[in-house]
Formats: sequence, structure tokens, C-alpha cells
Amino acid sequence: MERHTVEPRPDWQRTVEEQGLVYPLTRHPDGSLRPYWDESAYYSFSLPEVEALEEVVEELHAMSLAAAAHIVGKDRFADLGVTDPRLAGLIAESWRRRDELPSIYGRFDLRYDGTGPAKMLEYNADTPTSLVEAASPQWFWMEERFPGADQWNSLHERLVDAWRRQAHLLPPGPVHFAHSDGDELGEDLMTVAYLRETAQQAGLETEALSVEQIGWDRLSGRFVDDRLRFLRSCFKLYPWEWLTTDRFGPHVLDTLDNGGGTGTTCWIEPAWKMLLSNKALLAILWELYPGHPNLLPAYLDGPRELATTTGWVAKPLLGREGEGVTLHEAGTELPVRDGEPLCYQGLAPLPDFDGNRVVLGAWVVGDEAAGLGIRESAGPVTDEYARFLPHVIL
Repeated sequence: MERHTVEPRPDWQRTVEEQGLVYPLTRHPDGSLRPYWDESAYYSFSLPEVEALEEVVEELHAMSLAAAAHIVGKDRFADLGVTDPRLAGLIAESWRRRDELPSIYGRFDLRYDGTGPAKMLEYNADTPTSLVEAASPQWFWMEERFPGADQWNSLHERLVDAWRRQAHLLPPGPVHFAHSDGDELGEDLMTVAYLRETAQQAGLETEALSVEQIGWDRLSGRFVDDRLRFLRSCFKLYPWEWLTTDRFGPHVLDTLDNGGGTGTTCWIEPAWKMLLSNKALLAILWELYPGHPNLLPAYLDGPRELATTTGWVAKPLLGREGEGVTLHEAGTELPVRDGEPLCYQGLAPLPDFDGNRVVLGAWVVGDEAAGLGIRESAGPVTDEYARFLPHVIL
């Protein structure tokens, strides 16, 4: 793994926008616009290195599924902050019927610098983004800059295949693809549009709408779209913790299709993905696989030995884009908690390449490793100001 600087292509912004990346710039707190898509540098990997990372990702995915089974089997929903017995029961039923429910993709965030084992930082298996740039613009960048080279990137083909293989699990009628109108950058819109395109290429009938356009028909007791058609199946880039707690939350639970012919709306990703996108998963993994080379120590009741050894990172169980994440060095005083449940994970500072902190986003489609996206940040936490850099296998 190496970082290389390079001159960006002429008119790069127009190029990537035409390839679906309509958010190539990020507005920073000082009002300046700076590249989000950053091709002033790129990362290179060897083929054996990528093959080893693929094995790590698939092992971590299998371990995460085993942890989900443990949570359900031992009724440990309270550790995830799920205290509503009805919601816990629906998640458990979704897990037990997972073979009857369509599930498409997820993204591991990994700490890796090319010299030691990759370490799992978290698993976003519900609403992961940075998909468009990983699947499309960086592939075309490679073909233009490194013709004949390769890339860890089979995302498009695997996504199309995932829809095709699971088409029989979908109810009759179109699959609706929903994003939120609250997305000002266009990232959610384009992520959903891209996934809709892969479903269409798999031969599925699709419709697009925003979450805010989804309505409730009191007479039939069903969700409807903006043309009053029943919402039989819906891919939503909208976190489950929002879906079940906003004002339509009770209707979501009442009509949830968990397979077996029950319910009227099949949501994608399914409810059992809540077991994997919760940071409590990190602590349960460490409990089940203590000392595993690809895990960091993690706990739910405090930093334990991390307070005097490596230091720790405090993560909200449902935080996104680095929100609420705090770093603490060994020997520092424990902060006063405000009651919000946290996961305490061993501090493993992100690798520093020429002053840039890098995290690998390793994609899983179905149960297989499918591609890589790389984000860099100036600070120790990967947040909404991170940059996306392409990569190549040399």
C-alpha cells in the first residue's frame, strides 16, 4: 500500500459529475469549496495484498453474522439500546427469516497501513454511502490513467447479480427506491439512483420517490407512493432507527413484511441489519472472538484496561459520519457521561500518509467482498469533510 501524488486530469470535475458524482466538492466551515473527489493523489496495492484483504473482509462479515445470531439467541437487544420488546421481537423474526428477505450490501471501515493486520473500525450494513464514487468514477479514472491495470472493484456486476438472484424474494409490483429530501448535497439521491439502475439492469421494475412522499392510506392500512400505489417493496436510504421512531414508526412496525407472507411492506435493507449497524456489535465481536487479529478491544460498560494501556475511542451506538466520536489517550480522566449509551473501542490512530489520515471502506455485496473505497481526512476522525481518493492494483 502506497500513496502517490499525481496531477489531476484536465476538467476532472465535469468528468466525474457526468459519471454520477454530482457532489465532487465539499463546503468547509470557512465557506470554502474543496474537492471531495480528490485525484491529486491515489493509492496503489499489490494483488496479494488485496486478496488478503478480501479474505479478512469475508471473515469479518461471517463473524458479524455469528454475532447477530448470538444477540438474537441470547436476547441481548438491550445492549444495542433496543428496549421496545415489540421492536426486538420484529428484529429477531427478521433475522430468523433472513433467507426470505432481500439484502444487498454493506461497508466495513478498516484501519490498514500495509504493514500489519487490518483492524475493523465499524460495519455500516444498513445505509452505507460513498458507493457511487467507489463503483463508477474511480473505475473510469483507472481505465483512463492506468489502462490495462486492475482495481479492487467488482461492485457493479455484483450488485446487478444480487438483485437478479433475489428477485424471487420480492413481492409483485415495482421496487420503490427512496431517498430523503433532507439531503442537500445530492449524495443520497445519487446513491439511490445508482442502486435503482443496478436493479433495472437485473430486470426489475422500479420507481423512485423520496421518503417524504411516502403516504399512509388509513382505509387499507398500507403505505402508498406519490401516486397512491401500494408500497410493496422499498429500498430506503433512511436508517432503521429513524424509520421506526418517526411519526409513521408505529405503521412501519404494523405492516413490516418479515417474510412468510406476513406484513405488507418489504423494506430493503431488512430489519435484521440493525444488528450489524449498531456499534454494540464491536463489543460483542470482541467478547465472542477475544484477541482476534482483525478486531480492536471493545466494551459497553467502560474502557476497562484501555484507560491505562492503548487509550480508547468512545462511539455512540448509532452515530454516523464520525458524529459524537471522541478520542481519549491512556491515562486521561474518564469524562462524565450524559446517559447516552456508548461503545468503548481501543484507540488505533488512523495511518498517516504525508499528513493524511486514511480509512479503507471495504464493500460487501451479498456475503462476498466486492470492492474498495478510500477516504482521507486531515484530523483523526473521518467525518463529513473527508476526501475520496481512487486506487489501483499495480
